[in-house]
Amino acid sequence: MVVQDIGLQDVLRVLTPLWDDKTVTAVKVRERLEKVLAFATVQGYRTGDNPARWKGNLDMLLAAPGKVLGAENFPALRLDDVARWYRALQGRKGMGAKALAFQTMTATRSGAIRFATWDEIDLQTRLWTIQPGRQSSKIPASDTAKRIPLTDSMVALLESLPRLAGSNLVFWAPRGGALSDATMGKVIRTIHEADLKTGGRGFVDAKTGKQAVPHGMRSAFRTWVAERTSFDGDLAEVALFHKIGNKVAQA
Repeated sequence: MVVQDIGLQDVLRVLTPLWDDKTVTAVKVRERLEKVLAFATVQGYRTGDNPARWKGNLDMLLAAPGKVLGAENFPALRLDDVARWYRALQGRKGMGAKALAFQTMTATRSGAIRFATWDEIDLQTRLWTIQPGRQSSKIPASDTAKRIPLTDSMVALLESLPRLAGSNLVFWAPRGGALSDATMGKVIRTIHEADLKTGGRGFVDAKTGKQAVPHGMRSAFRTWVAERTSFDGDLAEVALFHKIGNKVAQA
């Protein structure tokens, strides 16, 4: 189709078949469509409203992603399994295991870990700063920089990492470049399968029984804050880089 001719019904024809059964994918598709059509408008290839816009547009026609029947969170570790799982992780070698350990300690997204660079990390002030718009950080360019304080364990892990000549990446693949999601996923799958072989129950989500995945570490962190600490829930959301309340509350 000519980009000028794309309208609301065309966008719905793409999204509707995916919305209930493949919600996460559908949300990503909608976001990409909105960006492409916004670019086309700025370039003068089309005029009028963006038919892929969510607020005041598609939100009137499609259920909110979090309320879609069957929508699930990423499988997370049971809280009682976290310590046992982390001990098993410490026995694993390789950059994928190191990256997964750092993700677990910082409760950040895997993309933030995989594309972390040494210039973001200040070991003297013990601070990791992720600038808005950085690749795979999920921090919008219009947002503010996110700062993560580094504990003794985090600093020790970082100091133990080998450096790759000619690369600024903190966690890198054996053949160079950034680690893949699959690499980190394989580590947690290997630990799960090894536990099953020794008669354990593996490392699965308490609600679904599915094997935990790297992103589920963020869910485990959120549950830990709620059930095992006295910290305010809003602080947990801030630590996860989630938006809370209005602009005044966020400030």
